Amino acid sequence: MTEPAQAAEPAARRAPWGTISRDDVISAAVEIVRAGRYEQMSIRSLASELSVAPMSLYRHIRDKDDLLNEVVDRLLAKAWRPAASEDDWQAWVIEAASMLRAFLVSQPAALHVYLKHPVVSPAAIDRMDAVMGVLRRTGIEEEAARHAYGALHTYTIGFAALEASRAGWVPGSDQAGSVARQLAALTTTEQFTEGLRYLLEGISRRIGAGEGRGARAEATRQ
Repeated sequence: MTEPAQAAEPAARRAPWGTISRDDVISAAVEIVRAGRYEQMSIRSLASELSVAPMSLYRHIRDKDDLLNEVVDRLLAKAWRPAASEDDWQAWVIEAASMLRAFLVSQPAALHVYLKHPVVSPAAIDRMDAVMGVLRRTGIEEEAARHAYGALHTYTIGFAALEASRAGWVPGSDQAGSVARQLAALTTTEQFTEGLRYLLEGISRRIGAGEGRGARAEATRQ
């Protein structure tokens, strides 16, 4: 006697329409990115994890770029605040830059967002305001503070991009490989900090020049 065919597996049930929010979508995407699956994430795969139709996500996000911007903002908000005292402005700036670099290198989604367009999310603006505030407290002129921030910010992003792109590189054993290893040392943590110190040395000179002008102006008024 032929055995009856087994019943087919029931199709995965989708969540009722309107039961997910924008926060649900972003939170699910954050977990995927944290798990290191950013490159595999798509609107379709995210919808599957949420048990909804892909089109349902477009009620809450414009596209994948909009989603990534939100994800990176949430992750950055917990990753950029230095523990150093703002009274030691150089130590604070070094730590702030080092934390951003580490964040970008460890989170490909964040590096993708930062390289694609200027990041003006709430966490990014908070960070920028904090760095500018520390620079202003040194007495540096406003325009010089903006240029200093720009130099620090672009150096950090550029260094992180180069470091991340070379993460899987393996040196050869010949003479050219020896030279390559020397050049590879230019993307180490130590070299990043050394480069920051060169930038801070230049900023310090601008601070000194500003203080000198201020002192001379005060003497003239007296």
